[in-house]
Amino acid sequence: MGLTAGVLAIDAGNSKTDVAVVAHDGTVLATARGEGFRPPAVGLEAAMSALAGAVDRALGAAGTPAVSHVSACLANADLPVEEERLAAALAERGWGASAEVRNDTFAILRAGVAEPRGVAVVCGAGINCVGMLPDGRTARFPAVGRISGDWGGGWALAEEALWHAARAWDGRGAPTALARALPSHVGLPDMPALIEALHLGHVPAARRHELTPVLFAVAAEGDGVAGAIVDRQAEEIVTMAVVALTRLGLLEEETPVLLGGGVLAARHPRLDDRIHALLAVRAPKAVPRVVTTSPVLGAGLLGLDRLGVPQEAHGRLRGHYEA
Repeated sequence: MGLTAGVLAIDAGNSKTDVAVVAHDGTVLATARGEGFRPPAVGLEAAMSALAGAVDRALGAAGTPAVSHVSACLANADLPVEEERLAAALAERGWGASAEVRNDTFAILRAGVAEPRGVAVVCGAGINCVGMLPDGRTARFPAVGRISGDWGGGWALAEEALWHAARAWDGRGAPTALARALPSHVGLPDMPALIEALHLGHVPAARRHELTPVLFAVAAEGDGVAGAIVDRQAEEIVTMAVVALTRLGLLEEETPVLLGGGVLAARHPRLDDRIHALLAVRAPKAVPRVVTTSPVLGAGLLGLDRLGVPQEAHGRLRGHYEA
């Protein structure tokens, strides 16, 4: 008798989607990768259709039309009402007997802990933070941008670098090497040329994300303005983590604080050092660690948690992704 499919694990970010079909004993039966999941940009139906491509390939490879439970950690599922809407859309597809949707930050958190207990801060294109306890309690933020009090992530860092560079160039702000480094990166002579190129679309807006590594490189060379931006990012990351720890009553307990997303996974020394220094003062029992394991592992573990399978299954699934 073959292994039965217990969990359809989905980790769908803005840029890519990873899917895994997991047996009840934690064996990975099949995987697939698809394009990003962006309902705000393309609409829910189009986003679900794109998701279906990767899911259908994985289910087909696993030799099963459906599973016991769909565990989906999705980008743009920032509010509970959005999670409910997306869970209903998944249920309509008939991929599983039950379906649960969480924000994709929960995938990184669960991937980094042995039990569903801890806090995760993700700093990628944007920034978000969640916390969870084994009894099901969570801490989270709306994380929909400036209107919900957020600042940070690659897009915001690039925007801040451009703002300071423009003001340094024309004399409104403090001098910074960013004023030369940013235009040079895209092959332009100065900030007026870069401003014009961005404004007129000669440099695609999507290329702004390339400026974030430039910011970190300039900061590493000792530039005061660039360094202050990096320090502000560390402050935001630690503030979110401390608030989440406090909400869950974990501030006085040894607790993992998982750090994920492209900005944090790059391990920029100044950012890393500042985060650790701030946590040592504000949450001395926190145990920070960068998570680089595929987040679909976290989605799978959350699904196995839901099914209540033995811990051996969790270990088998983790071993597949951490081998």
